[in-house]
Amino acid sequence: MTNISILILAAGASSRMKGKAKQLLPWKDTTLLGHAMEQAREVSDSVTVVLGARAELIQNAIPGTVESIQNSDWELGMGSSISKGVQHVLKENPSADGILIMLVDQPLLDAAYLNQLKSEFEKDLSKITATTYGEKIGVPAIFPKHLFLELTQLNGDIGARQLIKAHKTQTTVLQPEGQEIDIDTIETYNQLTKTTP
Repeated sequence: MTNISILILAAGASSRMKGKAKQLLPWKDTTLLGHAMEQAREVSDSVTVVLGARAELIQNAIPGTVESIQNSDWELGMGSSISKGVQHVLKENPSADGILIMLVDQPLLDAAYLNQLKSEFEKDLSKITATTYGEKIGVPAIFPKHLFLELTQLNGDIGARQLIKAHKTQTTVLQPEGQEIDIDTIETYNQLTKTTP
């Protein structure tokens, strides 16, 4: 069995969400964060949420089955949260073959899609398996063991996308088939909640 740890990045301040904590916005019968955790738990028993802005408030929504850590440097950017999260995973699950990094605001990328990523990764454990967005490649993505050190060295706003770019020849990509929508504004959220069953 391939040992995959999942890192859910939920540290951002949701600055375009008109004062609301994006992580706690209702989604189906839970919240965006709740939904992300449910999907992740269907793929792996090792799930860690990285918190930052409003950490105390959001912490209360995380069940005991999911690890969480706080990144006090979250304002430095996503790279900082990835670095802290990966360091934590390496302590908790040192035998991980890969780390799947996902965001809290892509609710249409569900467990079925994450399992597709995992199946693709299992064909070659030395390659990154990532999601394609037209010209760009990004997360959700699974990073192999030999890149864990590089993940821990990310900082500031240098996130996973730059690391994927640096190793493009060693990256397999999956098409998200229109499911890749990020909820970055309250308008996008309202639209998606209306159109998602």
